[in-house]
Amino acid sequence: MILLRNLTLARAGRPLIEGVSLSLHAGWKVGVTGANGCGKSSLFALFTGDLHQEAGDLELPPNWVIAHVGQETPALATGALDFTLDGDAELRRIEAGLRAAEEAHDGEAIAHLHMDYGHIDGYSARARAAALLHGLGFKDEDFERPVAAFSGGWRVRLNLAQALMCRSDLLLLDEPTNHLDLDAVIWLEGWLRAYRGTLLMISHDRDFLDAVVGHVIHIEGRRLKLYTGNYSAFERARAEQLALQQAMYVKQQREIAHLKSYIDRFRAKATKARQAQSRIKALARMEEVTAAHVDTPFEFRFFEPVGSPDPLLMLEDAAAGYGDTAVLRGLTLTLRPGERLGLLGRNGAGKSTLIRLLAGESVPLSGIRREGKGLKIGYFAQHQLEQLRPDESPLWHMNHLDPRTRDQDFRNYLGGFNFHGEMATAKVGPFSGGEKSRLALALLIWQKPNLLLLDEPTNHLDLEMRHALTLALSEYEGAVVLVSHDRHLLRTVCDSFRLVADGGLTPFDGDLDDYRKWLDQPQEAKAAAKVSPQDTAKPAPPPAPERKPSGKARALEKEIGQLEKRMAQLAAEKQKLDVRLADPALYQPAAKTDLQACQQRQIEVAGELAETEAAWLAAQEKLEKSE
Repeated sequence: MILLRNLTLARAGRPLIEGVSLSLHAGWKVGVTGANGCGKSSLFALFTGDLHQEAGDLELPPNWVIAHVGQETPALATGALDFTLDGDAELRRIEAGLRAAEEAHDGEAIAHLHMDYGHIDGYSARARAAALLHGLGFKDEDFERPVAAFSGGWRVRLNLAQALMCRSDLLLLDEPTNHLDLDAVIWLEGWLRAYRGTLLMISHDRDFLDAVVGHVIHIEGRRLKLYTGNYSAFERARAEQLALQQAMYVKQQREIAHLKSYIDRFRAKATKARQAQSRIKALARMEEVTAAHVDTPFEFRFFEPVGSPDPLLMLEDAAAGYGDTAVLRGLTLTLRPGERLGLLGRNGAGKSTLIRLLAGESVPLSGIRREGKGLKIGYFAQHQLEQLRPDESPLWHMNHLDPRTRDQDFRNYLGGFNFHGEMATAKVGPFSGGEKSRLALALLIWQKPNLLLLDEPTNHLDLEMRHALTLALSEYEGAVVLVSHDRHLLRTVCDSFRLVADGGLTPFDGDLDDYRKWLDQPQEAKAAAKVSPQDTAKPAPPPAPERKPSGKARALEKEIGQLEKRMAQLAAEKQKLDVRLADPALYQPAAKTDLQACQQRQIEVAGELAETEAAWLAAQEKLEKSE
């Protein structure tokens, strides 16, 4: 068990946590949430011994092994597999002991060490390390490559693999899904669910938290509060608490105003002086209830696109790649106004290559890329953060983009991305990854694109900003092509998916749950699974003899088409209502009417959707019988 007793934690003289007492049981999987700078990473540093409490006690079982992901990875000559194996310190200690015992011809020591080696399952260690690397997206040929040969994002994955290799009792993970693609996120989710130790995890991926954790610690106001349940349960419980807190605050403010009014009126009157003094004391004794800050610091919307050609953009039998090497071939795609497309596929399959081709940052190696007249692309990718001028401010970047707009208008706009006051004129260089991502999104949105191409837009963004981006994209009227490992964003934004695999692009007839099943299938079965028959390489079967439908069948087909259209409308409305009801601001007393209306409409939509689906099934059965 982990025990915190009246613990106070500070960093650089700034108090982060004060007087906290908390107990966490062995085997719990706990998500750690809170605003940026509230002390989440400092709490982890306390567990690893890199930071010490100012007061109070932290108790951990003395024999516990603690694993965490290293922040830095030196340019080592060590191979990737050996680097991963270094995560199991006891394994390496026994291996070193064996080498020394064999050199000394100490048979007894060799026998004991081999027993210890078997006890820690050392004989399967290389296979376990290889499985970790495979799960995180590495290929067999990467295993012997030196760590120094990998880029920064892949070194982060190596650090994660090394932490997972450790046979730990306590695992500390700080944003483990950063730099992972969707496949690796899904694999890691399954690995962590099976992990038998105690897990503390900071993450801004709500679906990932929901699937893994059973408790949530929220840091706010220098206090820690423990919630039971996954992230969605925490969000609902906190919204209810904030609504109650806000109601208490409003009630108390009325009482304070009444007391002050009485004091101001009667403190000078001799006959009422005693009563006035008693009210002054009551006012001083009254414990102030903090106003509930349920509003997100981010508030922005995409501007309505100024005109949209139809189609916006077309690819015809195009090939894309690097230099003269084609990664993707036979690309045929038509993007129309309002289309919301998600790209699925393993890391390295070519998703980013396709996005760059769509954005016009690369030219097709063969085939055609055709833009509609009036196309205006908004392209977001991580490498664009490097194009921000480090010595200039957010305000300078906005002025550089649009010199005709007033600074005050820019300041108001940047405030929606939480660049308030001096932040608007501060140099971009020292900004965090999340702050740079927010600025890049602000610059993109200002340009009023009618086609958004987003390649991992949520990297480095916290939960509040992800929530704001999800809401903004759900209301955006232009077309969207999205690559993301954030499943909540994909589910909310995308109406359909394309699979980038085997050097091509094919429609994916399913949702993200189907994609997970597709990943679990044997490799040879994947080419056919969930891919539209017309897009497979197999020759199409000869067409069936044409048969004219009867009048009854035509009527049923028309009815089915209408029901399908209505189901799509209801599903879209339900999705928007679900997003709205997840907003904590809706649970404030001032929004009570809106909350009741949303809840009532959600019930109505769910009921109508169920009725429409039943009618659709009945019509389908009738159609089958009529054929």
